[in-house]
Amino acid sequence: MTTGPKVLIVDDEPQIRRFLRASLQSHDYDLLEAENGKEAVKACTVQKPDLMILDLGLPDMDGLDVIKSVREWSAVPIIVLSIRSDDADKIEALDRGANDYVTKPFSMGELLARMRAALRQGHGANGEAEPVLNAGDLSIDMSKRLVSRSGTPVKLSRKEYDLLKILATHPDKVITHQQLLKEVWGPGYVEETQYLRVYIGQLRQKLERDPAEPAHLITEPGVGYRLRVG
Repeated sequence: MTTGPKVLIVDDEPQIRRFLRASLQSHDYDLLEAENGKEAVKACTVQKPDLMILDLGLPDMDGLDVIKSVREWSAVPIIVLSIRSDDADKIEALDRGANDYVTKPFSMGELLARMRAALRQGHGANGEAEPVLNAGDLSIDMSKRLVSRSGTPVKLSRKEYDLLKILATHPDKVITHQQLLKEVWGPGYVEETQYLRVYIGQLRQKLERDPAEPAHLITEPGVGYRLRVG
């Protein structure tokens, strides 16, 4: 009898469900399964999983519509696990409310790490960010607008802090370029991705031990950025 987090696997391919079931049960996850979108939405409503792993290519409805439907009433962490690798699909899934996106074929180790990150976020998701976020040697006190590295205060510009705060409010979650640009610069700037490159570069210079190999401010190519805290 497993006592770990309850995970809902949504995939119409029996072999994928079998593989995930065997792998996740060996890590003490409690498994639920659905083979189409309608079953997935019902399982979320009735059985209230701690995490959903969702394929987009379902027989009765697109997985993107499952995300939209579930997000109308639930904050359950959702990891998309899909053969679709286009940036547009990733961005659309994240914009609709997915927490993460993993492309098939996938590494089980990477999926487990992404699951742990999503579950950490889900357990702290009560609508408010923690006043102080610690990520390795980095500390962000959002109530006081103070940022420090290894105990030493770091001076940030207003835009740098605003950008960092959005990432810190959603630790370990990919935030799309469009979301970041809209929140920090406004709706008229959602195509100005060069702004992000410049400001993320500046943040890395100030916050990372090695800006060329960032440990905290992680790029998701073609999609956005995440603040890694694990």
